Amino acid sequence: MIAIYGKNFKAANAPYAQKLFDCLKKHGRKVAMQRDFAALLKDQLNLSFEAELYQNFEEVKNDVEYVFSMGGDGTILECVTFIQDKETPLVGINFGRLGFLANIGKDHIEQIVEAVERGNYIIDKRTLLALECNKPIFGNQNFALNEMTIQRKDNSSMITVHTYLNGELLNSYWADGLIVSTPTGSTGYSLSCGGPILYPTADNFVITPVAPHNLNVRPMVVSDKVVLSFEVTGRSKSFLCTLDSRFESIDSSFQIAIRKADFCVNLVRLTDMNFLTALKNKLNWGADQRN
Repeated sequence: MIAIYGKNFKAANAPYAQKLFDCLKKHGRKVAMQRDFAALLKDQLNLSFEAELYQNFEEVKNDVEYVFSMGGDGTILECVTFIQDKETPLVGINFGRLGFLANIGKDHIEQIVEAVERGNYIIDKRTLLALECNKPIFGNQNFALNEMTIQRKDNSSMITVHTYLNGELLNSYWADGLIVSTPTGSTGYSLSCGGPILYPTADNFVITPVAPHNLNVRPMVVSDKVVLSFEVTGRSKSFLCTLDSRFESIDSSFQIAIRKADFCVNLVRLTDMNFLTALKNKLNWGADQRN
């Protein structure tokens, strides 16, 4: 069974979505659709087959071989919270804009369905980070594929993030915030704040300050075998803690720790696509008129 997940849908993408469902029907694939997303599609597509509807992935997890995400990178991140620790292979079809994680273009829909049927694809195993706290936050979605951040809230003054590595003080960051990213997240928010690009299979985290108030503070790469812990202080009584696109309000009494999660995300890609190609095509990596 193929599970379909999405959150938004534009009418302009209807022909491509129709092609996906037609290809799956051609191969006799059973389809399960997330209930809210199915409601968005029913008036725009000709779905000439019965699809099983689910609200929570737990309802269909034992029967699903692949999850197809229809959207952009944000949809992929939400889909990860649906799959959680099941490690079901995830196919990201880019119906969004940049499509760095959702790396299957709309023009490659037939190709990816054929590849799935033949097993002619590559699995990229992406590590996640897991958050622990002395108070309950994020429920059972206490993990992130891209990054965890601690940030000042609203228009408050800068904050101080006391950061410990395996219990030893690493630094007290006076800044607007702090990012801890996975290799996957190194091309996202961390990169825009001056952090380095990590290869997806690197066994590391990146610690990147947001607008640090000390010129001698720079991003730092550490092993993902360590435990990072944080205490936050500042003039404001509340701060923001985020995991990818999800956020919670915290205060100085929250003690947060980050470690590598004990499960991964299995991203499906075509054999002629890779991380370096994505860097060049999506981020203009190495673009130089001399080349």
